[in-house]
Amino acid sequence: MQSRVLGWPRAGKRIVVVALDVVLALVATWIAFTLRLDALHWPTGLQWRVYALAPVLAVPIFVKFGLYRAIYRYTGQAALNTMAKAVGTYGTLLIAVLFWQKWQGVPRSLGVLQPLVFLLLAGGSRALARFWLANMGEGRQQAEGKMLIYGAGTAGVQTATAMAVSGQYHLLGFIDDDPSKVGRSVNGAQVFAASAVPDLVSKSGVTDILMALPSASRSRRNEIIQGLQTLPVHIRTLPAWSDLASGRITASDFRELDVEDLLGREPVPPDTALLGQNLTGLVVLVTGAGGSIGGELCRQIVLQNPRQLLLLDHNEFGLYTIHQELQGICASFAQAVVLVPLLGSVANYPRLFEICQTYRPATIYHAAAYKHVPLVESNAGEGVANNVFGTLYMARAALENSVERFVLISTDKAVRPTNVMGATKRMAELVLQALASEASPHFVGAQSPGQKDAAHQTCFTMVRFGNVLGSSGSVVPLFRKQLADGGPLTVTHAEVTRYFMTIPEAAQLVLQAGAMARGGDVFVLNMGKPVKIIDLARRMVKLSGMSVRDEANPHGDINIAITGLRPGEKLYEELLIGDNPEATGHPRIMKAHEHCLPWPELSAELALLADALRDDNLPAMRESLERNVQGYQPGGTTAAVSTF
Repeated sequence: MQSRVLGWPRAGKRIVVVALDVVLALVATWIAFTLRLDALHWPTGLQWRVYALAPVLAVPIFVKFGLYRAIYRYTGQAALNTMAKAVGTYGTLLIAVLFWQKWQGVPRSLGVLQPLVFLLLAGGSRALARFWLANMGEGRQQAEGKMLIYGAGTAGVQTATAMAVSGQYHLLGFIDDDPSKVGRSVNGAQVFAASAVPDLVSKSGVTDILMALPSASRSRRNEIIQGLQTLPVHIRTLPAWSDLASGRITASDFRELDVEDLLGREPVPPDTALLGQNLTGLVVLVTGAGGSIGGELCRQIVLQNPRQLLLLDHNEFGLYTIHQELQGICASFAQAVVLVPLLGSVANYPRLFEICQTYRPATIYHAAAYKHVPLVESNAGEGVANNVFGTLYMARAALENSVERFVLISTDKAVRPTNVMGATKRMAELVLQALASEASPHFVGAQSPGQKDAAHQTCFTMVRFGNVLGSSGSVVPLFRKQLADGGPLTVTHAEVTRYFMTIPEAAQLVLQAGAMARGGDVFVLNMGKPVKIIDLARRMVKLSGMSVRDEANPHGDINIAITGLRPGEKLYEELLIGDNPEATGHPRIMKAHEHCLPWPELSAELALLADALRDDNLPAMRESLERNVQGYQPGGTTAAVSTF
C-alpha cells in the first residue's frame, strides 16, 4: 500500500492532502462546538457559516506557508514549526471574523478552541504519514550495520533523524561525555557514557561509531580516537560545522576520519597580518597552481584579496580545475579578485619573461616541480630541466621585471638527498641563495629578449617542509584505496619514517614564512614528530573496523606487505643540513643557516649542467649534482634523523 501511495503523481498527492485538510478543518469545527457546548453538536442556522469559513481560510494559508510542497516522509521539526505558524495565522483571522460578524449561536471562544484542535489534527496527520511512509521511502535499503553516535548534541540528533529516514544504519544509541545526558534518551535512543562503549560493542554487535563532534578541538578528537581504536568498529566522522550550513545531514555525509585525526596535532592559528602582508591588493603569481601545494596556496591567497592572481601550470586540466574552484570561492566570499589562468612551462624562459613583463607580479610563489621520487629518478633529465632550470628561469624573469618577493617551495628531500628529485630541489635552493647574495647577477647565455642584467631588487627565500597529507602521491589516499580493495596495504620498508603536515597548514605557514623573509632565507617548517609509515598503516586498518593479518593474527582482515625501498628512497627524511636552526616569531617556522655557493661559481656549474642536459649526458648530470649538493649519495640510504 505504501509503495502504491508513493507512486502517485505529485499533483494527485497534493489533492489528497488538501482534501484531508478540508475534512480535518470540518472535524475540528465539530469537535470545538461539541466541547464548547458540552453536548454532541449538529450545526444549525448561522453555525453553518463557521463550517464553510474554516477550510476557506485554512487552505490558502497552508498554500502560502508551503505546507503542500513538503515531502511527508521527510517531515521533521522544521515542518511542524511551519505548521504551527500557519495555524496560528489561521486562528488569528478566524477569531477576527467571529468578533466582527457576531453570528448568533456561535461562541467567540470558538476562535481559540477550533484552531487548537485543528493544529492537533493536522500536525498529527502529518506525523502519522511520516511514520507510515518512512519505512517505504525511495532508495530504502537494509541496514548495513549497527551504529553508535558519539555526541548527543545538535549534530548528533540531526544525524540520528537522517538515519531514521535512510535506514542505512540501525542506531543503538548515543555516547556523550556530559554526565547530565548519560542515562537519558534522545528521540528514543539512550545516551551512554564513553566507558560503556566496549561492552556495547561486544554485547550488541556495534559495527560503526560516528563522531558527531564538528566543533570539538583537534586534541579532544585525538583523545576519543585513541580510546576507540582498539575496538573492532569502523570509526567515521561528520564534516565540520562550515560544511553543515545547510542543516541537512544524511548518511552520505559520513566520511572517513580526516588525515588530521589520523596523525594530526592542534594547528597553530595563523598570524593574519603576516598572511596578507605580501598579498592584499597586489598581483600574485603561483607556479604549479594546478598541483596539490600550488592549488592550496591559491585557495589561501585568494582569501587575502589580492588584486590579481596569476595561475601558471603546464597541465591543462589541473589549471582548468583550480581556476573553476577559485571562481567559486570568490563568488562565495564576494572577493573581487581577477583570476588569470596561464598555460606554460617553467622550463620556457621567454614565456616566463612575457608573463612577468605583462602582469608585473609583486610576489611569486614557485611551487612548480617534479616531486615523485621514483619517476624523477628514472627521468633525471626532466627533473633537472624542471626543478633546477625551471627555478632559475623563473627567478631570472622575476629579477629582470623587478618582482618584489620570490618564495620557493622546497622539500625535506633536499637535505643530504639520495635521489635526483632531492638533489635538484637542493640545487634550486642554491640558485636562490646565490642570487640573493649577488648585487647584480650576470646570466651566462643571453636568452632574455633584449633585456640587460638587472640590478638586484627581488627578495629571494625558500620554505622547506616534509610530506603533506592528501597531496598527489600521498600515502593516506593510497592506503584508503587499498583498504577499499581489500588490501594489502603496501609499505616499502618496516622502518620507513616520514614527517607529515596537512596541506592547508603547510600553505598557511609558507605564506607567513615568505612574509618574514629578508633575502636568502631558508625557512624550515617544524613538522613535529616523524611517523612510521607501517604504524600509520596499522592504525588505518584498526580505525576501519578491521584487524591486521600477520603472524600474531593469521586470521586478520588486511595484510600489510613490505615491498622494498624504491630507487632513491630514504628510510628517514631530514629537515636540516646543519644543526643550528634559529627560532623565528612563529612557533612552527624555523630558519636554517646553510652553506651556499657564490653566484659566479654556481653560474659556471649551471652552465656545465646545462651542457650535460642538452647532450642528455646522465652521468655528467649526476656528477654535477654530486659536486654541488652537499651530502648527495645517489641510491644510498641514511639513518640520521634531525630534531628541533
